[in-house]
Amino acid sequence: EPVHPHPARAVGIDLGVAHFATLSDGTHIPALAPARRDAEALAKAQRSLARKKPGSKNRAKAKARVARIQARIADRRSDYLHKLSHEISKNHALVVVEDLRVSSMTRSARGTIEEPGTNVAAKSGLNRAILDQGWGEFRRQLEYKCAWAGGTLVAVPAANTSRTCPVCGHISAENRRSQAVFACVECGHAANADHVGALNVLRAGQARSACQVSRERIRPAAGSGKKARVPVCA
Repeated sequence: EPVHPHPARAVGIDLGVAHFATLSDGTHIPALAPARRDAEALAKAQRSLARKKPGSKNRAKAKARVARIQARIADRRSDYLHKLSHEISKNHALVVVEDLRVSSMTRSARGTIEEPGTNVAAKSGLNRAILDQGWGEFRRQLEYKCAWAGGTLVAVPAANTSRTCPVCGHISAENRRSQAVFACVECGHAANADHVGALNVLRAGQARSACQVSRERIRPAAGSGKKARVPVCA
């Protein structure tokens, strides 16, 4: 089993849309936006495709043009995620991420006939932005690259990571004053909201990792007649 070159280094990652990710050391990683970069060209190609006669050679050419642009977008996203996941896994023995359910987060904004969606346009835009980032693929790459490097990837529940004060531990929705600003209503601690989220993610991951280690059976002293015990972790 490989030994990580930096066994003491750990990082928590808060994924977002304004920034692709914020690390617990305060680093902001720029948003990945390959689709927006090619949005105009893709939209133009798709409009052209829609105007072409079904079954015609011109439609086949237009369809191929759309496919090329979409492939270019996918290649840029893949390259970005591979480089980033490699850098993080190489430099940190413990990598902690939120256990995000991307498929649930990006469920159709329109809802159903029985339960129609609200703020459909805004939700649709957010869905596109989330899918454009490739969060699920990023986690998949981190998982196997951490293993290759001798490190560990830990996923923790996302609940309250952005609402918990890293100084006093107070949890409140009012702590998150805006998308960017965290201000604890209990102790007054103020900081970048994404950085606070990353710190809380890291701490939760470290606690879970320590708990997993402590669950290993502790052998009793020879001849004591006591059974091996397993510590209970929350």
